[in-house]
Amino acid sequence: MSLFGPPAAAAPAPGPPQRRSRALVITAGILLVGFLALTAFSAFWTERLWFKSVDFSGVFTTLVLTRIGLFLVFGVLMAVVVALNMYLAHRFRPFFRPTSVEQESLDRYREAIKPVKGWALAGFAVLMGLFAGASGSGRWREFTTWRHSENFGTKDPYFDKDVSFYVFELGWLHFVVDFLLAAAVVGLLAALVVHYLYGGIRLQAQRDKFSPAAQIQVSVLLGVAVLAKAADYWLDRYDLLNSSGSLITGMNFTDDNAVLPAKNILVGIAIICAVLFFLNVWRRTWMLPSVGIALLALSAILLGMLWPGIVQRFQVAPNQPDKEAAYIEKNIEATRAAYNLDDVEVNRYTSAPDLGSALAQLETGTSSVPLVDPKLVSPTFEQQQQVRAYYTVPDVLDVDRYTLDGQERALVLGVRELDQSGLAESDRNWANLHTVYTHGSGMIAAYANQRPADDGSQAEAIQWAEGQEAGQKALSELSDEPFEQRVYFGETSPSYSVVGKSGEDGKDVELDLPRGEEGSSPTSTYDGEGGVPVGSAFNRLLYAVKYGEPNFLLSGRIYDDSKILYDRNPRRMVEKVAPWLTVDSDPYPVVVDGRIQWVLDGYTVTDKYPLSQKESFEDMIDDSLQDDLGFQTLPTDEINYVRNAVKATVDAYDGTVKLYAWDEEDPILKVWRNVFPGTVLDKDEIPEALVSHLRYPEDLFKAQRYQFARYHVTDPKDWYAGNNRWEVPNDPNVENSQQPPYRLFANPQGDEDPNAEQIWSLTSVYVPRDKNNLAAFVSVNSDATSSDYGKIQVLELSDERTNGPVQVANEIASDEDVRDELFSFDQGGINPRYGNLLTLPVGDGLMYVQPLYAARDASESSYPILSFVLVSYGGNVGIAPTLRGAIADVLGVDDSGPTPSGSGDGGKGGDKGGDQPPASGTVNQQIRSLLAQAEKQFAAADKAQRDGDTVAWAEAIEKAKELVNEAVELSEKK
Repeated sequence: MSLFGPPAAAAPAPGPPQRRSRALVITAGILLVGFLALTAFSAFWTERLWFKSVDFSGVFTTLVLTRIGLFLVFGVLMAVVVALNMYLAHRFRPFFRPTSVEQESLDRYREAIKPVKGWALAGFAVLMGLFAGASGSGRWREFTTWRHSENFGTKDPYFDKDVSFYVFELGWLHFVVDFLLAAAVVGLLAALVVHYLYGGIRLQAQRDKFSPAAQIQVSVLLGVAVLAKAADYWLDRYDLLNSSGSLITGMNFTDDNAVLPAKNILVGIAIICAVLFFLNVWRRTWMLPSVGIALLALSAILLGMLWPGIVQRFQVAPNQPDKEAAYIEKNIEATRAAYNLDDVEVNRYTSAPDLGSALAQLETGTSSVPLVDPKLVSPTFEQQQQVRAYYTVPDVLDVDRYTLDGQERALVLGVRELDQSGLAESDRNWANLHTVYTHGSGMIAAYANQRPADDGSQAEAIQWAEGQEAGQKALSELSDEPFEQRVYFGETSPSYSVVGKSGEDGKDVELDLPRGEEGSSPTSTYDGEGGVPVGSAFNRLLYAVKYGEPNFLLSGRIYDDSKILYDRNPRRMVEKVAPWLTVDSDPYPVVVDGRIQWVLDGYTVTDKYPLSQKESFEDMIDDSLQDDLGFQTLPTDEINYVRNAVKATVDAYDGTVKLYAWDEEDPILKVWRNVFPGTVLDKDEIPEALVSHLRYPEDLFKAQRYQFARYHVTDPKDWYAGNNRWEVPNDPNVENSQQPPYRLFANPQGDEDPNAEQIWSLTSVYVPRDKNNLAAFVSVNSDATSSDYGKIQVLELSDERTNGPVQVANEIASDEDVRDELFSFDQGGINPRYGNLLTLPVGDGLMYVQPLYAARDASESSYPILSFVLVSYGGNVGIAPTLRGAIADVLGVDDSGPTPSGSGDGGKGGDKGGDQPPASGTVNQQIRSLLAQAEKQFAAADKAQRDGDTVAWAEAIEKAKELVNEAVELSEKK
């Protein structure tokens, strides 16, 4: 009782801390689950929106439904098998169990599981179902190809089955059999656990260790498992046609005479064992099944492992060439068919260069030789044409051909793409990166043979076909349609960009290419069809979660009509809409009807073509220019069949993706067209303007040249001996890397007539294995408008006296005239850079042509400039500032005479004599040309001074001064 009044009410006792902690944990768990669910949903839904934006919703729907269907079918089957076996084991458990220490120990577990045994059964069954469903979902390729199988029309020589059985059906049959085996084994393990727990199996009993119900169930499950193993052995027989051996891929003598009979015997033993297990349902004895299993295991060891080893060691190894000849022959036939090498035309060729040939004759045959190296001139393109640091071109440019003023011209070109790494660090905020700097602009192109638009005299400076200055509009003015130069979809496009404005009168904020002398920076707004609408609050939330970026919800730069552009790399886009294709590693840009289109080659490949040689695709296409492939289609990158089945295009402005069938007879393409109907257009729907720019793909050609280096030999014993094996030579300019193929106009048949047709080709050479002399020149017709497109022609050298690329490079480097010129480079702090060493049939022999560039290493802004052309012909080396001059140097003649129309060099002969041609082109081009000529005169003066020739020194200095004065006068007139 209180002293001053009634007692105070007692304060309520605080709740237990465990309850509050539990509430916090539950809340955190709910939030975590909600966040993970939202993240998963945003990834799924934004992927769906992307497919819809490129008009390939059908692909996404088919993929999702197929994978969900397989997940459910195999997941439910596995769950049902496991649950049913656990239920049956529990349902037929013994009601009376003899008292024993073992059973008393198990009583505790039975009591503990009794309240939740239903949940335990369901949980375990669902868990196994999830694993099985995930495995089944991952087999969507095998399922769809099995379901839509198409015949190849070719049968294997051993089992007389169409190739389609191996390519489309065998993999799926293997999976089904493996699933049945796995289901039987998992169901057996689950049943054993339940039977043991509830006394159906008593391990400590002297007799009757299995109850009748347990014995029946275990016998049936073991019988099913062994029967599935018999089916697996049966399918393994067909796998012998794709097994990788030390010598060849496919059936060999040991497989045919030891492994195959062993598989047949094991099938029979496994079936007998299965029957014994099924009979055990009535016989109730484990003796015979145990003997059967022991016999199966012993047979698998003796017949499957030891016997093939004995046959290989004592029958095959001593006489391998004779024993394997028939199998090698079938491997050769299959490999040539799978890589499309059956129709390669091989001609014997003698390279006997005639050094008495007329200069005009040889120069006519080499007028289109590309002197602009697509790799070395990339810095030149950037320095002279990129305009701003936030634009870039690829490290290796592309080569294409265009008909300009009625003439086919080879161009080295690249797209001027956006490079956000060129932005200053202070400018790298979200608004700039994703709403202002959104796209590249236009193309940059140069004439590959360094001749101007009229294909006249070769100039010393790069001759631009498409660029920033007046007169450099050869590509953008090809069509009467307005040229759309904005590039939103490219190889270096940002991860995502948000485009659009507040309304018709809204402000443009996307930065365009600066125009005009004052360097103004115009702006524009994307209005293409591509892109995903991102104006709604729902879509904003999804992309905010996808990219972890709150600005999607907060930024005022996102309007009701805004779109988001992402997954914009052309190769990535084609791989997504056609997940069954392997895409060539080199997308190339073309200008068609006023639009820049990315063209990509798609391959159908498999590693299941019977008897064809398997090789790593990355190894086959590896060379000095190859980047990491990132192989997409197979679990490994080994293949033994390839076809260029699809030509794909991606519009650089709006991202429109189109797939065109190219090899319409390819069975793999037919299958996938059935799986995804309407996604691949017919070949005759390819626009005519695009066909002239389609070309033979490099990765396919490299895979073919890799295989043909060995499989040009068709006699089995010669093939085994390997005495005529070829290989691709190393690139003389890059250590431990193969020389890449080169695109150029060539005479693939080696005709002596200098006026023979020059065909747009992809070319390469072979040398004998582990040697450096030339073995063959190989080219493929790359003109898609020609009836001979894809025809591979090989000129096989009839003797071994022709030098290969490495030997020629050594000859050039050790030539006295070349060393003298390079010495002047060293004196001026200039680094020489050798360009592509090209090989081409000219006149009576093979000619090597190599551009020599120079760049000052001390300056970050320096770029390579073509300084000389090197020519090797008939054992002689020539060097001059022009190709004509270098050929004249080889022949030992004066090149100052008249040149053939449209192909000459205007009488320019470097230091061999002749006046300099007048500079042509824009004012800046003329200035650069004059300064380049002046630099050469100063170099000539230095050489004359070293030689003690005062008169030549004075003349060269005077010419150099005149050229510099002309350049100064031109600059003052600008």
